[in-house]
Amino acid sequence: MMQYACANCGIEMEYHEAGFLFLHNEKRLDLPLTGSVDRTEEGMYVLQYDNLDEVYGKLSDIETELVEEEWTCSFNCSEEPGPFRPAREFLELIKYREMVKLIQGGQFTSHLQPIIDLSDFSLFGYESLLRSNSGDKRINPGELFEAASRTGFHSMLDQKARKSAIESRRGQVEPGTKSFINFLPSTIYNPEFCLRHTFKIVNECKVDPKDLVFEVVETEKIEDVEHLRSVLDVYKREGMKVALDDVGSGFATVEMLSLLQPDYVKIDRSFINHCDRDEENQEFLREVMKIAGELDILVLAEGIERKEELLFCKEIGIHYAQGYFIGKPQEEALEPFAESQFV
Repeated sequence: MMQYACANCGIEMEYHEAGFLFLHNEKRLDLPLTGSVDRTEEGMYVLQYDNLDEVYGKLSDIETELVEEEWTCSFNCSEEPGPFRPAREFLELIKYREMVKLIQGGQFTSHLQPIIDLSDFSLFGYESLLRSNSGDKRINPGELFEAASRTGFHSMLDQKARKSAIESRRGQVEPGTKSFINFLPSTIYNPEFCLRHTFKIVNECKVDPKDLVFEVVETEKIEDVEHLRSVLDVYKREGMKVALDDVGSGFATVEMLSLLQPDYVKIDRSFINHCDRDEENQEFLREVMKIAGELDILVLAEGIERKEELLFCKEIGIHYAQGYFIGKPQEEALEPFAESQFV
């Protein structure tokens, strides 16, 4: 048995690979499950099992009914139930249990991708990208964050990612060089409280707050702009910079950027791809530069994979750039163009 705590609800999660499954319904409905299942006087159904994957398979077959009829589920190694959870949440916790174990007890590190100043192609900073120290098994960060979101562990994972990014500077990144760190605004319910841990790590690592840029990913489909602004304001108050990541046409508006007042905007790679000859991309990039110039915001181009894209971005006045042509994410903080020898 391994125990894990739910990041959001604070309820201890116990995984039992063999034991007893409990299903309960307030309406005392009949359980839509065939096989050897006992029903107690309290309207509780109990199923003994010796393989958690088989339990997941059986419940998945009737997931629609369990959810619609508002069943709750629990399991334990004894005949006394543990904490009950809604059926869908319970199934997600079983499905992604290896990810949950990794998030709760695993070790993380950050790979660093160089960012350059386009005025002279010099090193400006690094973006910190989460990686897992899980031995030979490679974990896709996108899949890890998806599992965390589905199981309620996204706050814990996001916090660990921020910690890893800050600590990755130690012995590698010189003072004055920026670190760009992704964060998920949906994990920060109360910025004054939720970011306390991050600021503590900054102090412990003796990092100058001005060297940190916290960037929010636009693809998270931000709905509460006022809340996001309050989060960014707390970062700024502590002396840190903020950025909007993956800026697209629906987000790069004067109204939105004026409201949030980021220090940087990072342009989505889809608009950088072949921008040296794609007229629509060129038009978009020039519009972003116009808006950013009016609001005194610095612009960074992501996803540069060709020399021609790099030179076009420099030509129209984009301030900073990153991408595989400049340097791939590496465990060590390598200088830009270490592989291409462009400059």
